[in-house]
Amino acid sequence: MAIFRPVGWATRPWGAFGDLDRMRRDMDRLFQSLAGSDRGPAAGVFPLTNVTEDDHNYYVRAELPGMAAGDIDISVTGDSVSISGERKIPSEKKGDRYHRREREAGKFSRMIGLPGQINTEKVAASCVDGLLTVVVPKAEAAKPKQITVKSA
Repeated sequence: MAIFRPVGWATRPWGAFGDLDRMRRDMDRLFQSLAGSDRGPAAGVFPLTNVTEDDHNYYVRAELPGMAAGDIDISVTGDSVSISGERKIPSEKKGDRYHRREREAGKFSRMIGLPGQINTEKVAASCVDGLLTVVVPKAEAAKPKQITVKSA
């Protein structure tokens, strides 16, 4: 019985899994270079958001712990909402050594695309206990229409 192995495939000790891991790292580097990130992989996307909808509105909810409402900028276009601001974290005492540092400070901007057109004139936002809620009314053209079926 002969085993055929293409040249260069699974030649590392981890076999195919090692190759998949290498490809994943290569793709991560590619996406980081396209995004212009020089800092390496980010800890996560900030702010974390949920987007829901009902018949009349889209609801964008974002976690912004420790931020004041006045430090948050919101802008809307035909089908998207942009949330930006600057996250400030009080500095620790000089000489302190970190054992873990996951909270980052700095400017952020997040663009959230919505599945339909919006009424930019009636958007409302509130921030309570670090939870930003943006109520985005749908444009009349994007709202579902009830059609009555007539019988002959």
